[in-house]
Amino acid sequence: MLTKRIIPCLDIKNGRTVKGIRFENIRDAGDPVELANWYAEQGADELVFLDITATNEERKTFAELVRDIARHIDIPFTVGGGISAVADVEVLLMAGADKVSVNSAAIRNPHLVDDLARRFGSQCVTVAIDTKHTEAAGWKVYARAGTVETEHATVDWAKRVVDLGAGEILLTSMNNDGTKAGFALDITQAVSEAVSVPVVASGGAGTMQHFADAFQVAHADAALAASLFHFRELDIPDLKRFLKAEGIAVRV
Repeated sequence: MLTKRIIPCLDIKNGRTVKGIRFENIRDAGDPVELANWYAEQGADELVFLDITATNEERKTFAELVRDIARHIDIPFTVGGGISAVADVEVLLMAGADKVSVNSAAIRNPHLVDDLARRFGSQCVTVAIDTKHTEAAGWKVYARAGTVETEHATVDWAKRVVDLGAGEILLTSMNNDGTKAGFALDITQAVSEAVSVPVVASGGAGTMQHFADAFQVAHADAALAASLFHFRELDIPDLKRFLKAEGIAVRV
């Protein structure tokens, strides 16, 4: 049985870790290098670094900060934000990233996913999907840090990018993000059942039970959280002990 993964996320703005609620009301959450080192020591299975303003500011990800973080950790490291070409990925992998995450660039140019998968392998390519539910449109994909609604239905888009070579889906519910009310189990389950690659549930973690629900109900392969870990409201070793007691396979 494959173990379920617990993944802290560093949302980066101006070189600092930040966190908001539903992609708004951003506040400082600490030094990213210190947090990364702490999470590696805590037993996090992976770490995600998202430069959340790189796309909207039309610049590249902070490669030097990626390099600094990579020096301090020994767990898999995914980096996203401002990636729009094969050359961008080469820079980040050289800086120490193990995987990259693409979002808006894949929406603008879906064949970027294919290009990256062919060049670096599907295992290196995560497609991040920011999704929001409305009564009128259901679950739709949003671009540019959640500011622009697209024409894509979430499940259909997930299936398309996997067909193009994505090796993993990072699915964030904008409705749930930062609320601590739980993951969006319905869309997470729908995507998990529709694709053949791992799905990372993101947005809404607030309790240990929320993680268990993501795994047992929504069939996610990993669960990501930010403020819950950043502000020490929940420690990863305690969470893993709880999940193991619930019969969920985790690396302790």
